[in-house]
Amino acid sequence: MLNNKSVLVTGGTGSFGKKFVEIVLQRYKPARLIVFSRDELKQYEMQSEYPEEKGSPIRYFIGDVRDRERLYRAFDEVDVVVHAAALKQVPAAEYNPLEVIKTNILGAANIIDAAVDRNVSKVVALSTDKACNPINIYGATKLCSDKLFTAARTYSGSHKTQFVVVRYGNVINSRGSVIPRFLELRETGKIPVTHEKMTRFVCTLERSVNFVIDSIIEGSSGSIYVPKLPSVNILDLAKSLAPDCEIEIVGIRPGEKLHETLISREDADRAVEFDESYVIQPYFLMHIDDKQIHERGRKCEEGFEYRSDTNNRMLSIGEICDYLGSEKVMG
Repeated sequence: MLNNKSVLVTGGTGSFGKKFVEIVLQRYKPARLIVFSRDELKQYEMQSEYPEEKGSPIRYFIGDVRDRERLYRAFDEVDVVVHAAALKQVPAAEYNPLEVIKTNILGAANIIDAAVDRNVSKVVALSTDKACNPINIYGATKLCSDKLFTAARTYSGSHKTQFVVVRYGNVINSRGSVIPRFLELRETGKIPVTHEKMTRFVCTLERSVNFVIDSIIEGSSGSIYVPKLPSVNILDLAKSLAPDCEIEIVGIRPGEKLHETLISREDADRAVEFDESYVIQPYFLMHIDDKQIHERGRKCEEGFEYRSDTNNRMLSIGEICDYLGSEKVMG
């Protein structure tokens, strides 16, 4: 699917983007692999590992998803777009809501317009568990983004651009996640935990990239793809990372939930279960492929929810250590 194709990743200098570039270069031979981001310093640093040189498919493109005209230029002759750019820090988003709206919602609309008008074959947009029944501005903007992308297949008309959304939980060791913070603070001998009952879905960086690549290849336009993930109790996570530290309960931050949800009850009637994932189908089934998803999978029961606290795969402290060790983040 990606051999001899032009692939562009927005937010390409972020944690996901760098891992995506690494895995794509290992497994495929793209004609072009374009790193699109607004941070020139991170692009400069990334070029030391993946130089833009003769024979290399790597290209670096400075730009912001808020800039519609820049996207039109960047998407010229691009086959596949992976949209990973977002403002996602929950506390910062609560205090700067309009900025988050400009990037996460208006930026998504710009991605859709540019992809359709430049005849991009497929767009895969990254979502988050916070988009499901959101209580913070980040989650609300990502829900709007999801709605835009799932509706965009009817918007693309004769251009036939396909739009897929991938929704997963917290990525281990990504920038801004709790794990690097815990590792940093354990030198102080005290770890702050927001609530002793708080739970989260967790996903390794490699699993997130592999799932996105699978969705590029197999994803049905207008659907939301959700991987089956383990959950962790945040208190257990802190104990596994810093077993000798004192735990301080500091209270839930503005905009945080006690537990997260990847599939709500309201979406259950459109959700289909597979061995390693779920698919939330569009409200309106338009194509044969849409109907075949129901036939290939198992329709979720009425009232089903996929929540971090009721997940049937809750990791123990020992299992958390093994899981984090596989990602080489234990220190």
